[in-house]
Amino acid sequence: MIGRLRGTLLEKQPPWLVVDVAGVGYELEASMTTLVAMPGTGEPVSLYTHLTIRDDAHLLYGFAREQERALFRALIKVNGIGPKLALGILSGMDEDAFVRCVMDDDVKALTRLPGVGKKTAERLIIEMRDRFPHWEQPGELPIGGEGATGTVSTGPADPVADAEAALVSLGYKPAEASRMLVGLEDAESTEALIKAALSRRLAG
Repeated sequence: MIGRLRGTLLEKQPPWLVVDVAGVGYELEASMTTLVAMPGTGEPVSLYTHLTIRDDAHLLYGFAREQERALFRALIKVNGIGPKLALGILSGMDEDAFVRCVMDDDVKALTRLPGVGKKTAERLIIEMRDRFPHWEQPGELPIGGEGATGTVSTGPADPVADAEAALVSLGYKPAEASRMLVGLEDAESTEALIKAALSRRLAG
């Protein structure tokens, strides 16, 4: 099991990262919360990781914080929640916000996340509530994404197109992803666009 990587950030193209560790490039899929927290390419990074082994692939997921990885691992144990949907949930809200939604039975807020319908939201609340007594209390959990300064420096020079593709990869339909980005074209980077679009969607 690969539990953590420390190296140099080579590429950052949402939702993917490539980290060079002693000459080996590790490709990781990450939530938008983690991507926003990353520095620019060429900078040192340290990521907590989770490895999923399938018959056709070994998939590595990266997290800026151990608590985010812990929530990811808890989410994929819920019936019907796979890694892709778990990353979509983590991209839409941080750990603190998710705990509050569960503890407050906030089905409405959870259904604003990509791929989460009413039944899935209700199942998340029922199954996740019992796990949280073993966690820190809401309000003490780290909140990510604030003050991030990194920018995407590889791939096509079209932040709007990159942001739309990233939102689609999280589970939003293309038309919905496009609507989420309307009026946000002046954002400084792809990550800023994605963060603003997700914030707008959750405020919905």
